[in-house]
Amino acid sequence: MTLSREAHLVELVSDTGNPIGECTVDEAHRPPGRLHRAFSVFLVDPTGRVLLQQRAAVKTRFPLRWANSCCGHPAPGQSLGEAANRRLGEELGLPPVELTEVGVYVYYAEDPATGRVEFEYDHVLRGELAPDVPLAPAPEEVADLRWVTREELLAGLAEHPRQHAPWLAGVADRLFSPGRTGTDRVVVPESGAVEEAPERSGGR
Repeated sequence: MTLSREAHLVELVSDTGNPIGECTVDEAHRPPGRLHRAFSVFLVDPTGRVLLQQRAAVKTRFPLRWANSCCGHPAPGQSLGEAANRRLGEELGLPPVELTEVGVYVYYAEDPATGRVEFEYDHVLRGELAPDVPLAPAPEEVADLRWVTREELLAGLAEHPRQHAPWLAGVADRLFSPGRTGTDRVVVPESGAVEEAPERSGGR
């Protein structure tokens, strides 16, 4: 029998990214949340456009929000590249892609719709992908896909923040300004736009 993704193990980390333990995905995302290692992948085409995915309706956290190309959690001790390429295959039907880490984004976000939280030490990874490479998105993971320019992404985040995952602005900042690290607390109210605390010093 296939193990539910919520039962998979994630790596708990300190605020500097050092491993300090493990727990299940489900436990890590129940309030008040436990800081754990994650990754956010951006696939970029030769013209600089990025691939966004709309999260499937069955997701337990921020369903139907637009996010980066792929997200996930490495198992304790697993390399980021191995974990990210596994998820790219599972979510988008892609063979392995060469990935480069461009920054780290540590954030906390509450989803009032589902009662879950994201508290993640998020490694932002970039990979090159031609736009004509065939994709086979898994319907239980992905509702839709679209290629956007940097300008379209930033305009969408500014004009329609609640249509996007609360971490997307932060990870996009790492993509467009490689090497940055930082910590944000992102709160998604019941009504209104995303509120983001001023960024403070952080890092690995």
